[in-house]
Amino acid sequence: MISKLLDLLSEYLAHRKGLLPILGIFLIICNLAIQFILPGNILTTSNLFLHIGLIAAILGLMLAWAL
Repeated sequence: MISKLLDLLSEYLAHRKGLLPILGIFLIICNLAIQFILPGNILTTSNLFLHIGLIAAILGLMLAWAL
């Protein structure tokens, strides 16, 4: 089951190599905007979107390089 999921995911991302880095950059920008809109919120103090965005962008770059 996981093998089929990875096959489908790699097939989908092979044609859209810039999708994950763009998603990561979007999440990083959302994190910046949320810091100004909701100061002191749990999302801003933990920088959740920043960390998820960085992970998505790095994974996207690694997958684009490998595919």
